[in-house]
Amino acid sequence: MTKPCIICVAITGSLPRKAHNPAVPITVTEQVESTQEAMEAGASIVHCHVRNDDETPTSDPEKFARLLEGLRKHCPGMIVQFSTGGRSGAERARGGMLPLRPDMASLTVGSNNFPTRVFDNSPDLVDWLAGEMKLYGIKPEIEAFDLSHIFQAVAMAKDGRLPTPLYVQFVMGVKNAMPVDREVFDFYVHTLKRLAPDAEWCGAGIAQHQATLNEWCVANGGHARTGLEDNLRLDRDTLAPSNAALVRRVVALCGRHDRPVATPAEARAMLSLPAAT
Repeated sequence: MTKPCIICVAITGSLPRKAHNPAVPITVTEQVESTQEAMEAGASIVHCHVRNDDETPTSDPEKFARLLEGLRKHCPGMIVQFSTGGRSGAERARGGMLPLRPDMASLTVGSNNFPTRVFDNSPDLVDWLAGEMKLYGIKPEIEAFDLSHIFQAVAMAKDGRLPTPLYVQFVMGVKNAMPVDREVFDFYVHTLKRLAPDAEWCGAGIAQHQATLNEWCVANGGHARTGLEDNLRLDRDTLAPSNAALVRRVVALCGRHDRPVATPAEARAMLSLPAAT
């Protein structure tokens, strides 16, 4: 298998705190440094959240602007992906940073349960976020927490609300959402290939399931997400010392499965993104 594997590093997220793992980068400076290390280790996409000084999540466009500036300077060519997830803000505040024109942004096209609440993505909000991404030339990464999200993304691509080819991430292992199940994973891959043959796909496994999803994705020709947002440990007894350490684990998987690791330039070409300037 010679297809390069795109590695996405989700460096921070909204939930992990330094009390859980001191390596979690919180400030903009810490995030830029952690991303630079992860890029040098093999990551070509960085998935970004921002935090307040007290480590709580926010959608503050000014913080995103400072993060983007630092990433463009210190991680040239890397694909920058902003999160529009619901833990950092409500309704349209979730997309308030999109005028900054990152390369990509996450987009969940339907609602689902989270551990203690509903991750609410109303049709009106989804259409607005998709429209903002289209307006500013941002490629969505579809976060599929449920099979219906794949069908909805394909429908939105067919009627022009989403650009093609699609990039779809299967999110598995969130409590009360889709569990980590190999037959379901295989069905996701089969369904996406049937409905959108030109789509690229990846997978994200939460907590101890991260390594499992990394293995399934690399072995089956997909792309992989890793990072401290989703998982704080190398194993049950060992905290991950950095985002880069988790990236290196995926790079090793690629070696075992004879998958080259995509450079940022290769990842841009595979995802139909413009070359870095």
